[in-house]
Amino acid sequence: MFPLTQFQVVLVSPLYAANIGSVCRVMANCGLSRLSLVAPQCVDGWDEAPRLACHATNILDAAQRFDTLDDALADSSIVVGTTARGGLYRQHVGQPRETMPKLLEQAGRGAEVALVFGREDTGLLNDEILRCNHLLQIPSHPSYLSLNLAQAVLLCCHELFLAADVYEPPVEKSAFAPASQRERCLAMWREMLLATGFMEPEKADHMMQAFQRVFSRGAETCDDINILMGVARQVRWATKR
Repeated sequence: MFPLTQFQVVLVSPLYAANIGSVCRVMANCGLSRLSLVAPQCVDGWDEAPRLACHATNILDAAQRFDTLDDALADSSIVVGTTARGGLYRQHVGQPRETMPKLLEQAGRGAEVALVFGREDTGLLNDEILRCNHLLQIPSHPSYLSLNLAQAVLLCCHELFLAADVYEPPVEKSAFAPASQRERCLAMWREMLLATGFMEPEKADHMMQAFQRVFSRGAETCDDINILMGVARQVRWATKR
């Protein structure tokens, strides 16, 4: 089973529906789909939730609602709380970047993991912190530790997504240009620049060394070189007319 399916995001008494919607969008960005809401307040009206969820309303529609945190965590074997505050019960905190790989390894062995986020104004209360196996604190400047709820979910879930190593960056489809193609391109540009009067014949060798340096820093693939050759070909044709 893909480990990310073992994770749920739990929001404890969120005050604003807008944050709930934003959390849904964040979860979709990071490949998560299970959202639990514990006694949501939504003082701004529920309409803000689907508006901010944008194209992640499927997560919002499937969100489970619970009256208590205990109900929401009933099936979770690992409970990870988030906190920005210090204190007696909040001293042993990890950071998302170092903790998420460990949670993924446990999820891969079947553990159900809950990522728990507290209220926008007070965060998680001490009795709620005591229900957590692990605590996370997102590194931020000491002058202002508190983050917006949706931003905190984003930072944690994105670290989880990166640790899962499922992102495949786009790959350049065009092959690297061989030296022979580069030489043909430079020859065409030399002819074009002479034909347009950009450079005098006696300065051509010096100028072409400069263009070679420019091309070598930016044009690497066959497609890159073909575009440059196309420019030279078209300008050369226009000058001959």
